[in-house]
Amino acid sequence: MNNVRTENNQQRRSNHWDENSQLRKTSQSRRYSPSLCNCVGMGSNVSSSRRPHSSVMLELKVAELERELLKQKEIQFLFKKRMDRAQDSLKCFLEKAQDRGFLHLIIGDTENVDGDGSPNCIQSAGSSPAMPSSSNPFVDLQPLIDQAKLHGWYIEPHEIELREKIGQGTTANIYKATWRGLDVAVKCINQDFFCSNECGVSYFAQELETLCRQRHRFVLQLMGACLQPPGCGWVVTEYLRMTLQEWLHGTGKRQKERTIPLPPFQERLSKALEISQGMQYLHEQKPRVIHRDLKPSNIFLDDAFHVRVADFGHARFLHDREMALTGETGTYVYMAPEVIRCEPYTEKSDIYSFGIILNELITGKYPYIEIDYSPFKIAMEVGEGNLRPELPVDENENLKEVLALICACWNGNPNLRPSFAMITTFLRRIRN
Repeated sequence: MNNVRTENNQQRRSNHWDENSQLRKTSQSRRYSPSLCNCVGMGSNVSSSRRPHSSVMLELKVAELERELLKQKEIQFLFKKRMDRAQDSLKCFLEKAQDRGFLHLIIGDTENVDGDGSPNCIQSAGSSPAMPSSSNPFVDLQPLIDQAKLHGWYIEPHEIELREKIGQGTTANIYKATWRGLDVAVKCINQDFFCSNECGVSYFAQELETLCRQRHRFVLQLMGACLQPPGCGWVVTEYLRMTLQEWLHGTGKRQKERTIPLPPFQERLSKALEISQGMQYLHEQKPRVIHRDLKPSNIFLDDAFHVRVADFGHARFLHDREMALTGETGTYVYMAPEVIRCEPYTEKSDIYSFGIILNELITGKYPYIEIDYSPFKIAMEVGEGNLRPELPVDENENLKEVLALICACWNGNPNLRPSFAMITTFLRRIRN
């Protein structure tokens, strides 16, 4: 079950268990001392009964401090390894820059250097282009506006009646609204995002470019957009009441104990199949669409409880044989190790995220809920190849096949992960 964990993790569990066992043995052995003191006298009994209690408490405190010290040493060690890897990556990037003839853009262009001596012209491969310096950066939206008007999805702000807020993120608020008599969801991009981020318009346009091309029953449907940032940069989509996370775990906070009954296995398997079908459609587009932030809170359910893959704020297009390199994009718990390590990645990073989601659907448990790690510590361990969520134990043959699929999806080598076409075929066979 825990074959994806390293021997180091297993050893730490073993050591932790040994410490607790020793403490229990110590405390149990000292509980007999009052009985022995009864043979000597009452005064000795009282004093002896107090000493073991204080001694056990002291040993517990010492053991706790030792565990905390070990934890800090582990974090320090991981930071050192991460720094060494970052230095190696930087050296590799500089060598590639030299080979391709643009090293001078990084270290030789003194006209584009900040006051602290650091170059300000560096842009990572695959990142969105910086907005050109102009009095009105929003003119770059004109081609998208023309496209929206041509295809009938341009919406004037006065056509939208915003109602209650139903969601909130770092860059936008989500409202339930009415448009032409229909219930819709409106993602209102914060004005600060456009005003303080020179690439804000590019990101906004990128999300719309992604959504307007999609026509699939398991992918969120774009109804239209208000293209008047910074005040009215709105994305209008179909209104969906529930996320996959709420369907599986309820509306409460992340916790170990379930607050709602676990949905039947066949229903959970059907959700996994629909996610795979939606993602297969995206990955087989020309150019391919990589989601890059696939997680249960970004997957919605319609009134018939069918899936809609949503939230393309982090999505991007990849042409054949192209690889992306844009840093840590997505959510740590569902993020592929190569993305955590800021290495080049392909659509296989979405496969990894799906593997985490599939295991969550099978177990009914939040990923890594069984361990007391922060999201950053989880990311460090995953990036080092030392950690994956806990797998269930079951002798059912069909479930064994699903568990094998999960392990294949979150394989540390992206090239060994299956495609969504393969996953769809497999899950359809298991479901039937």
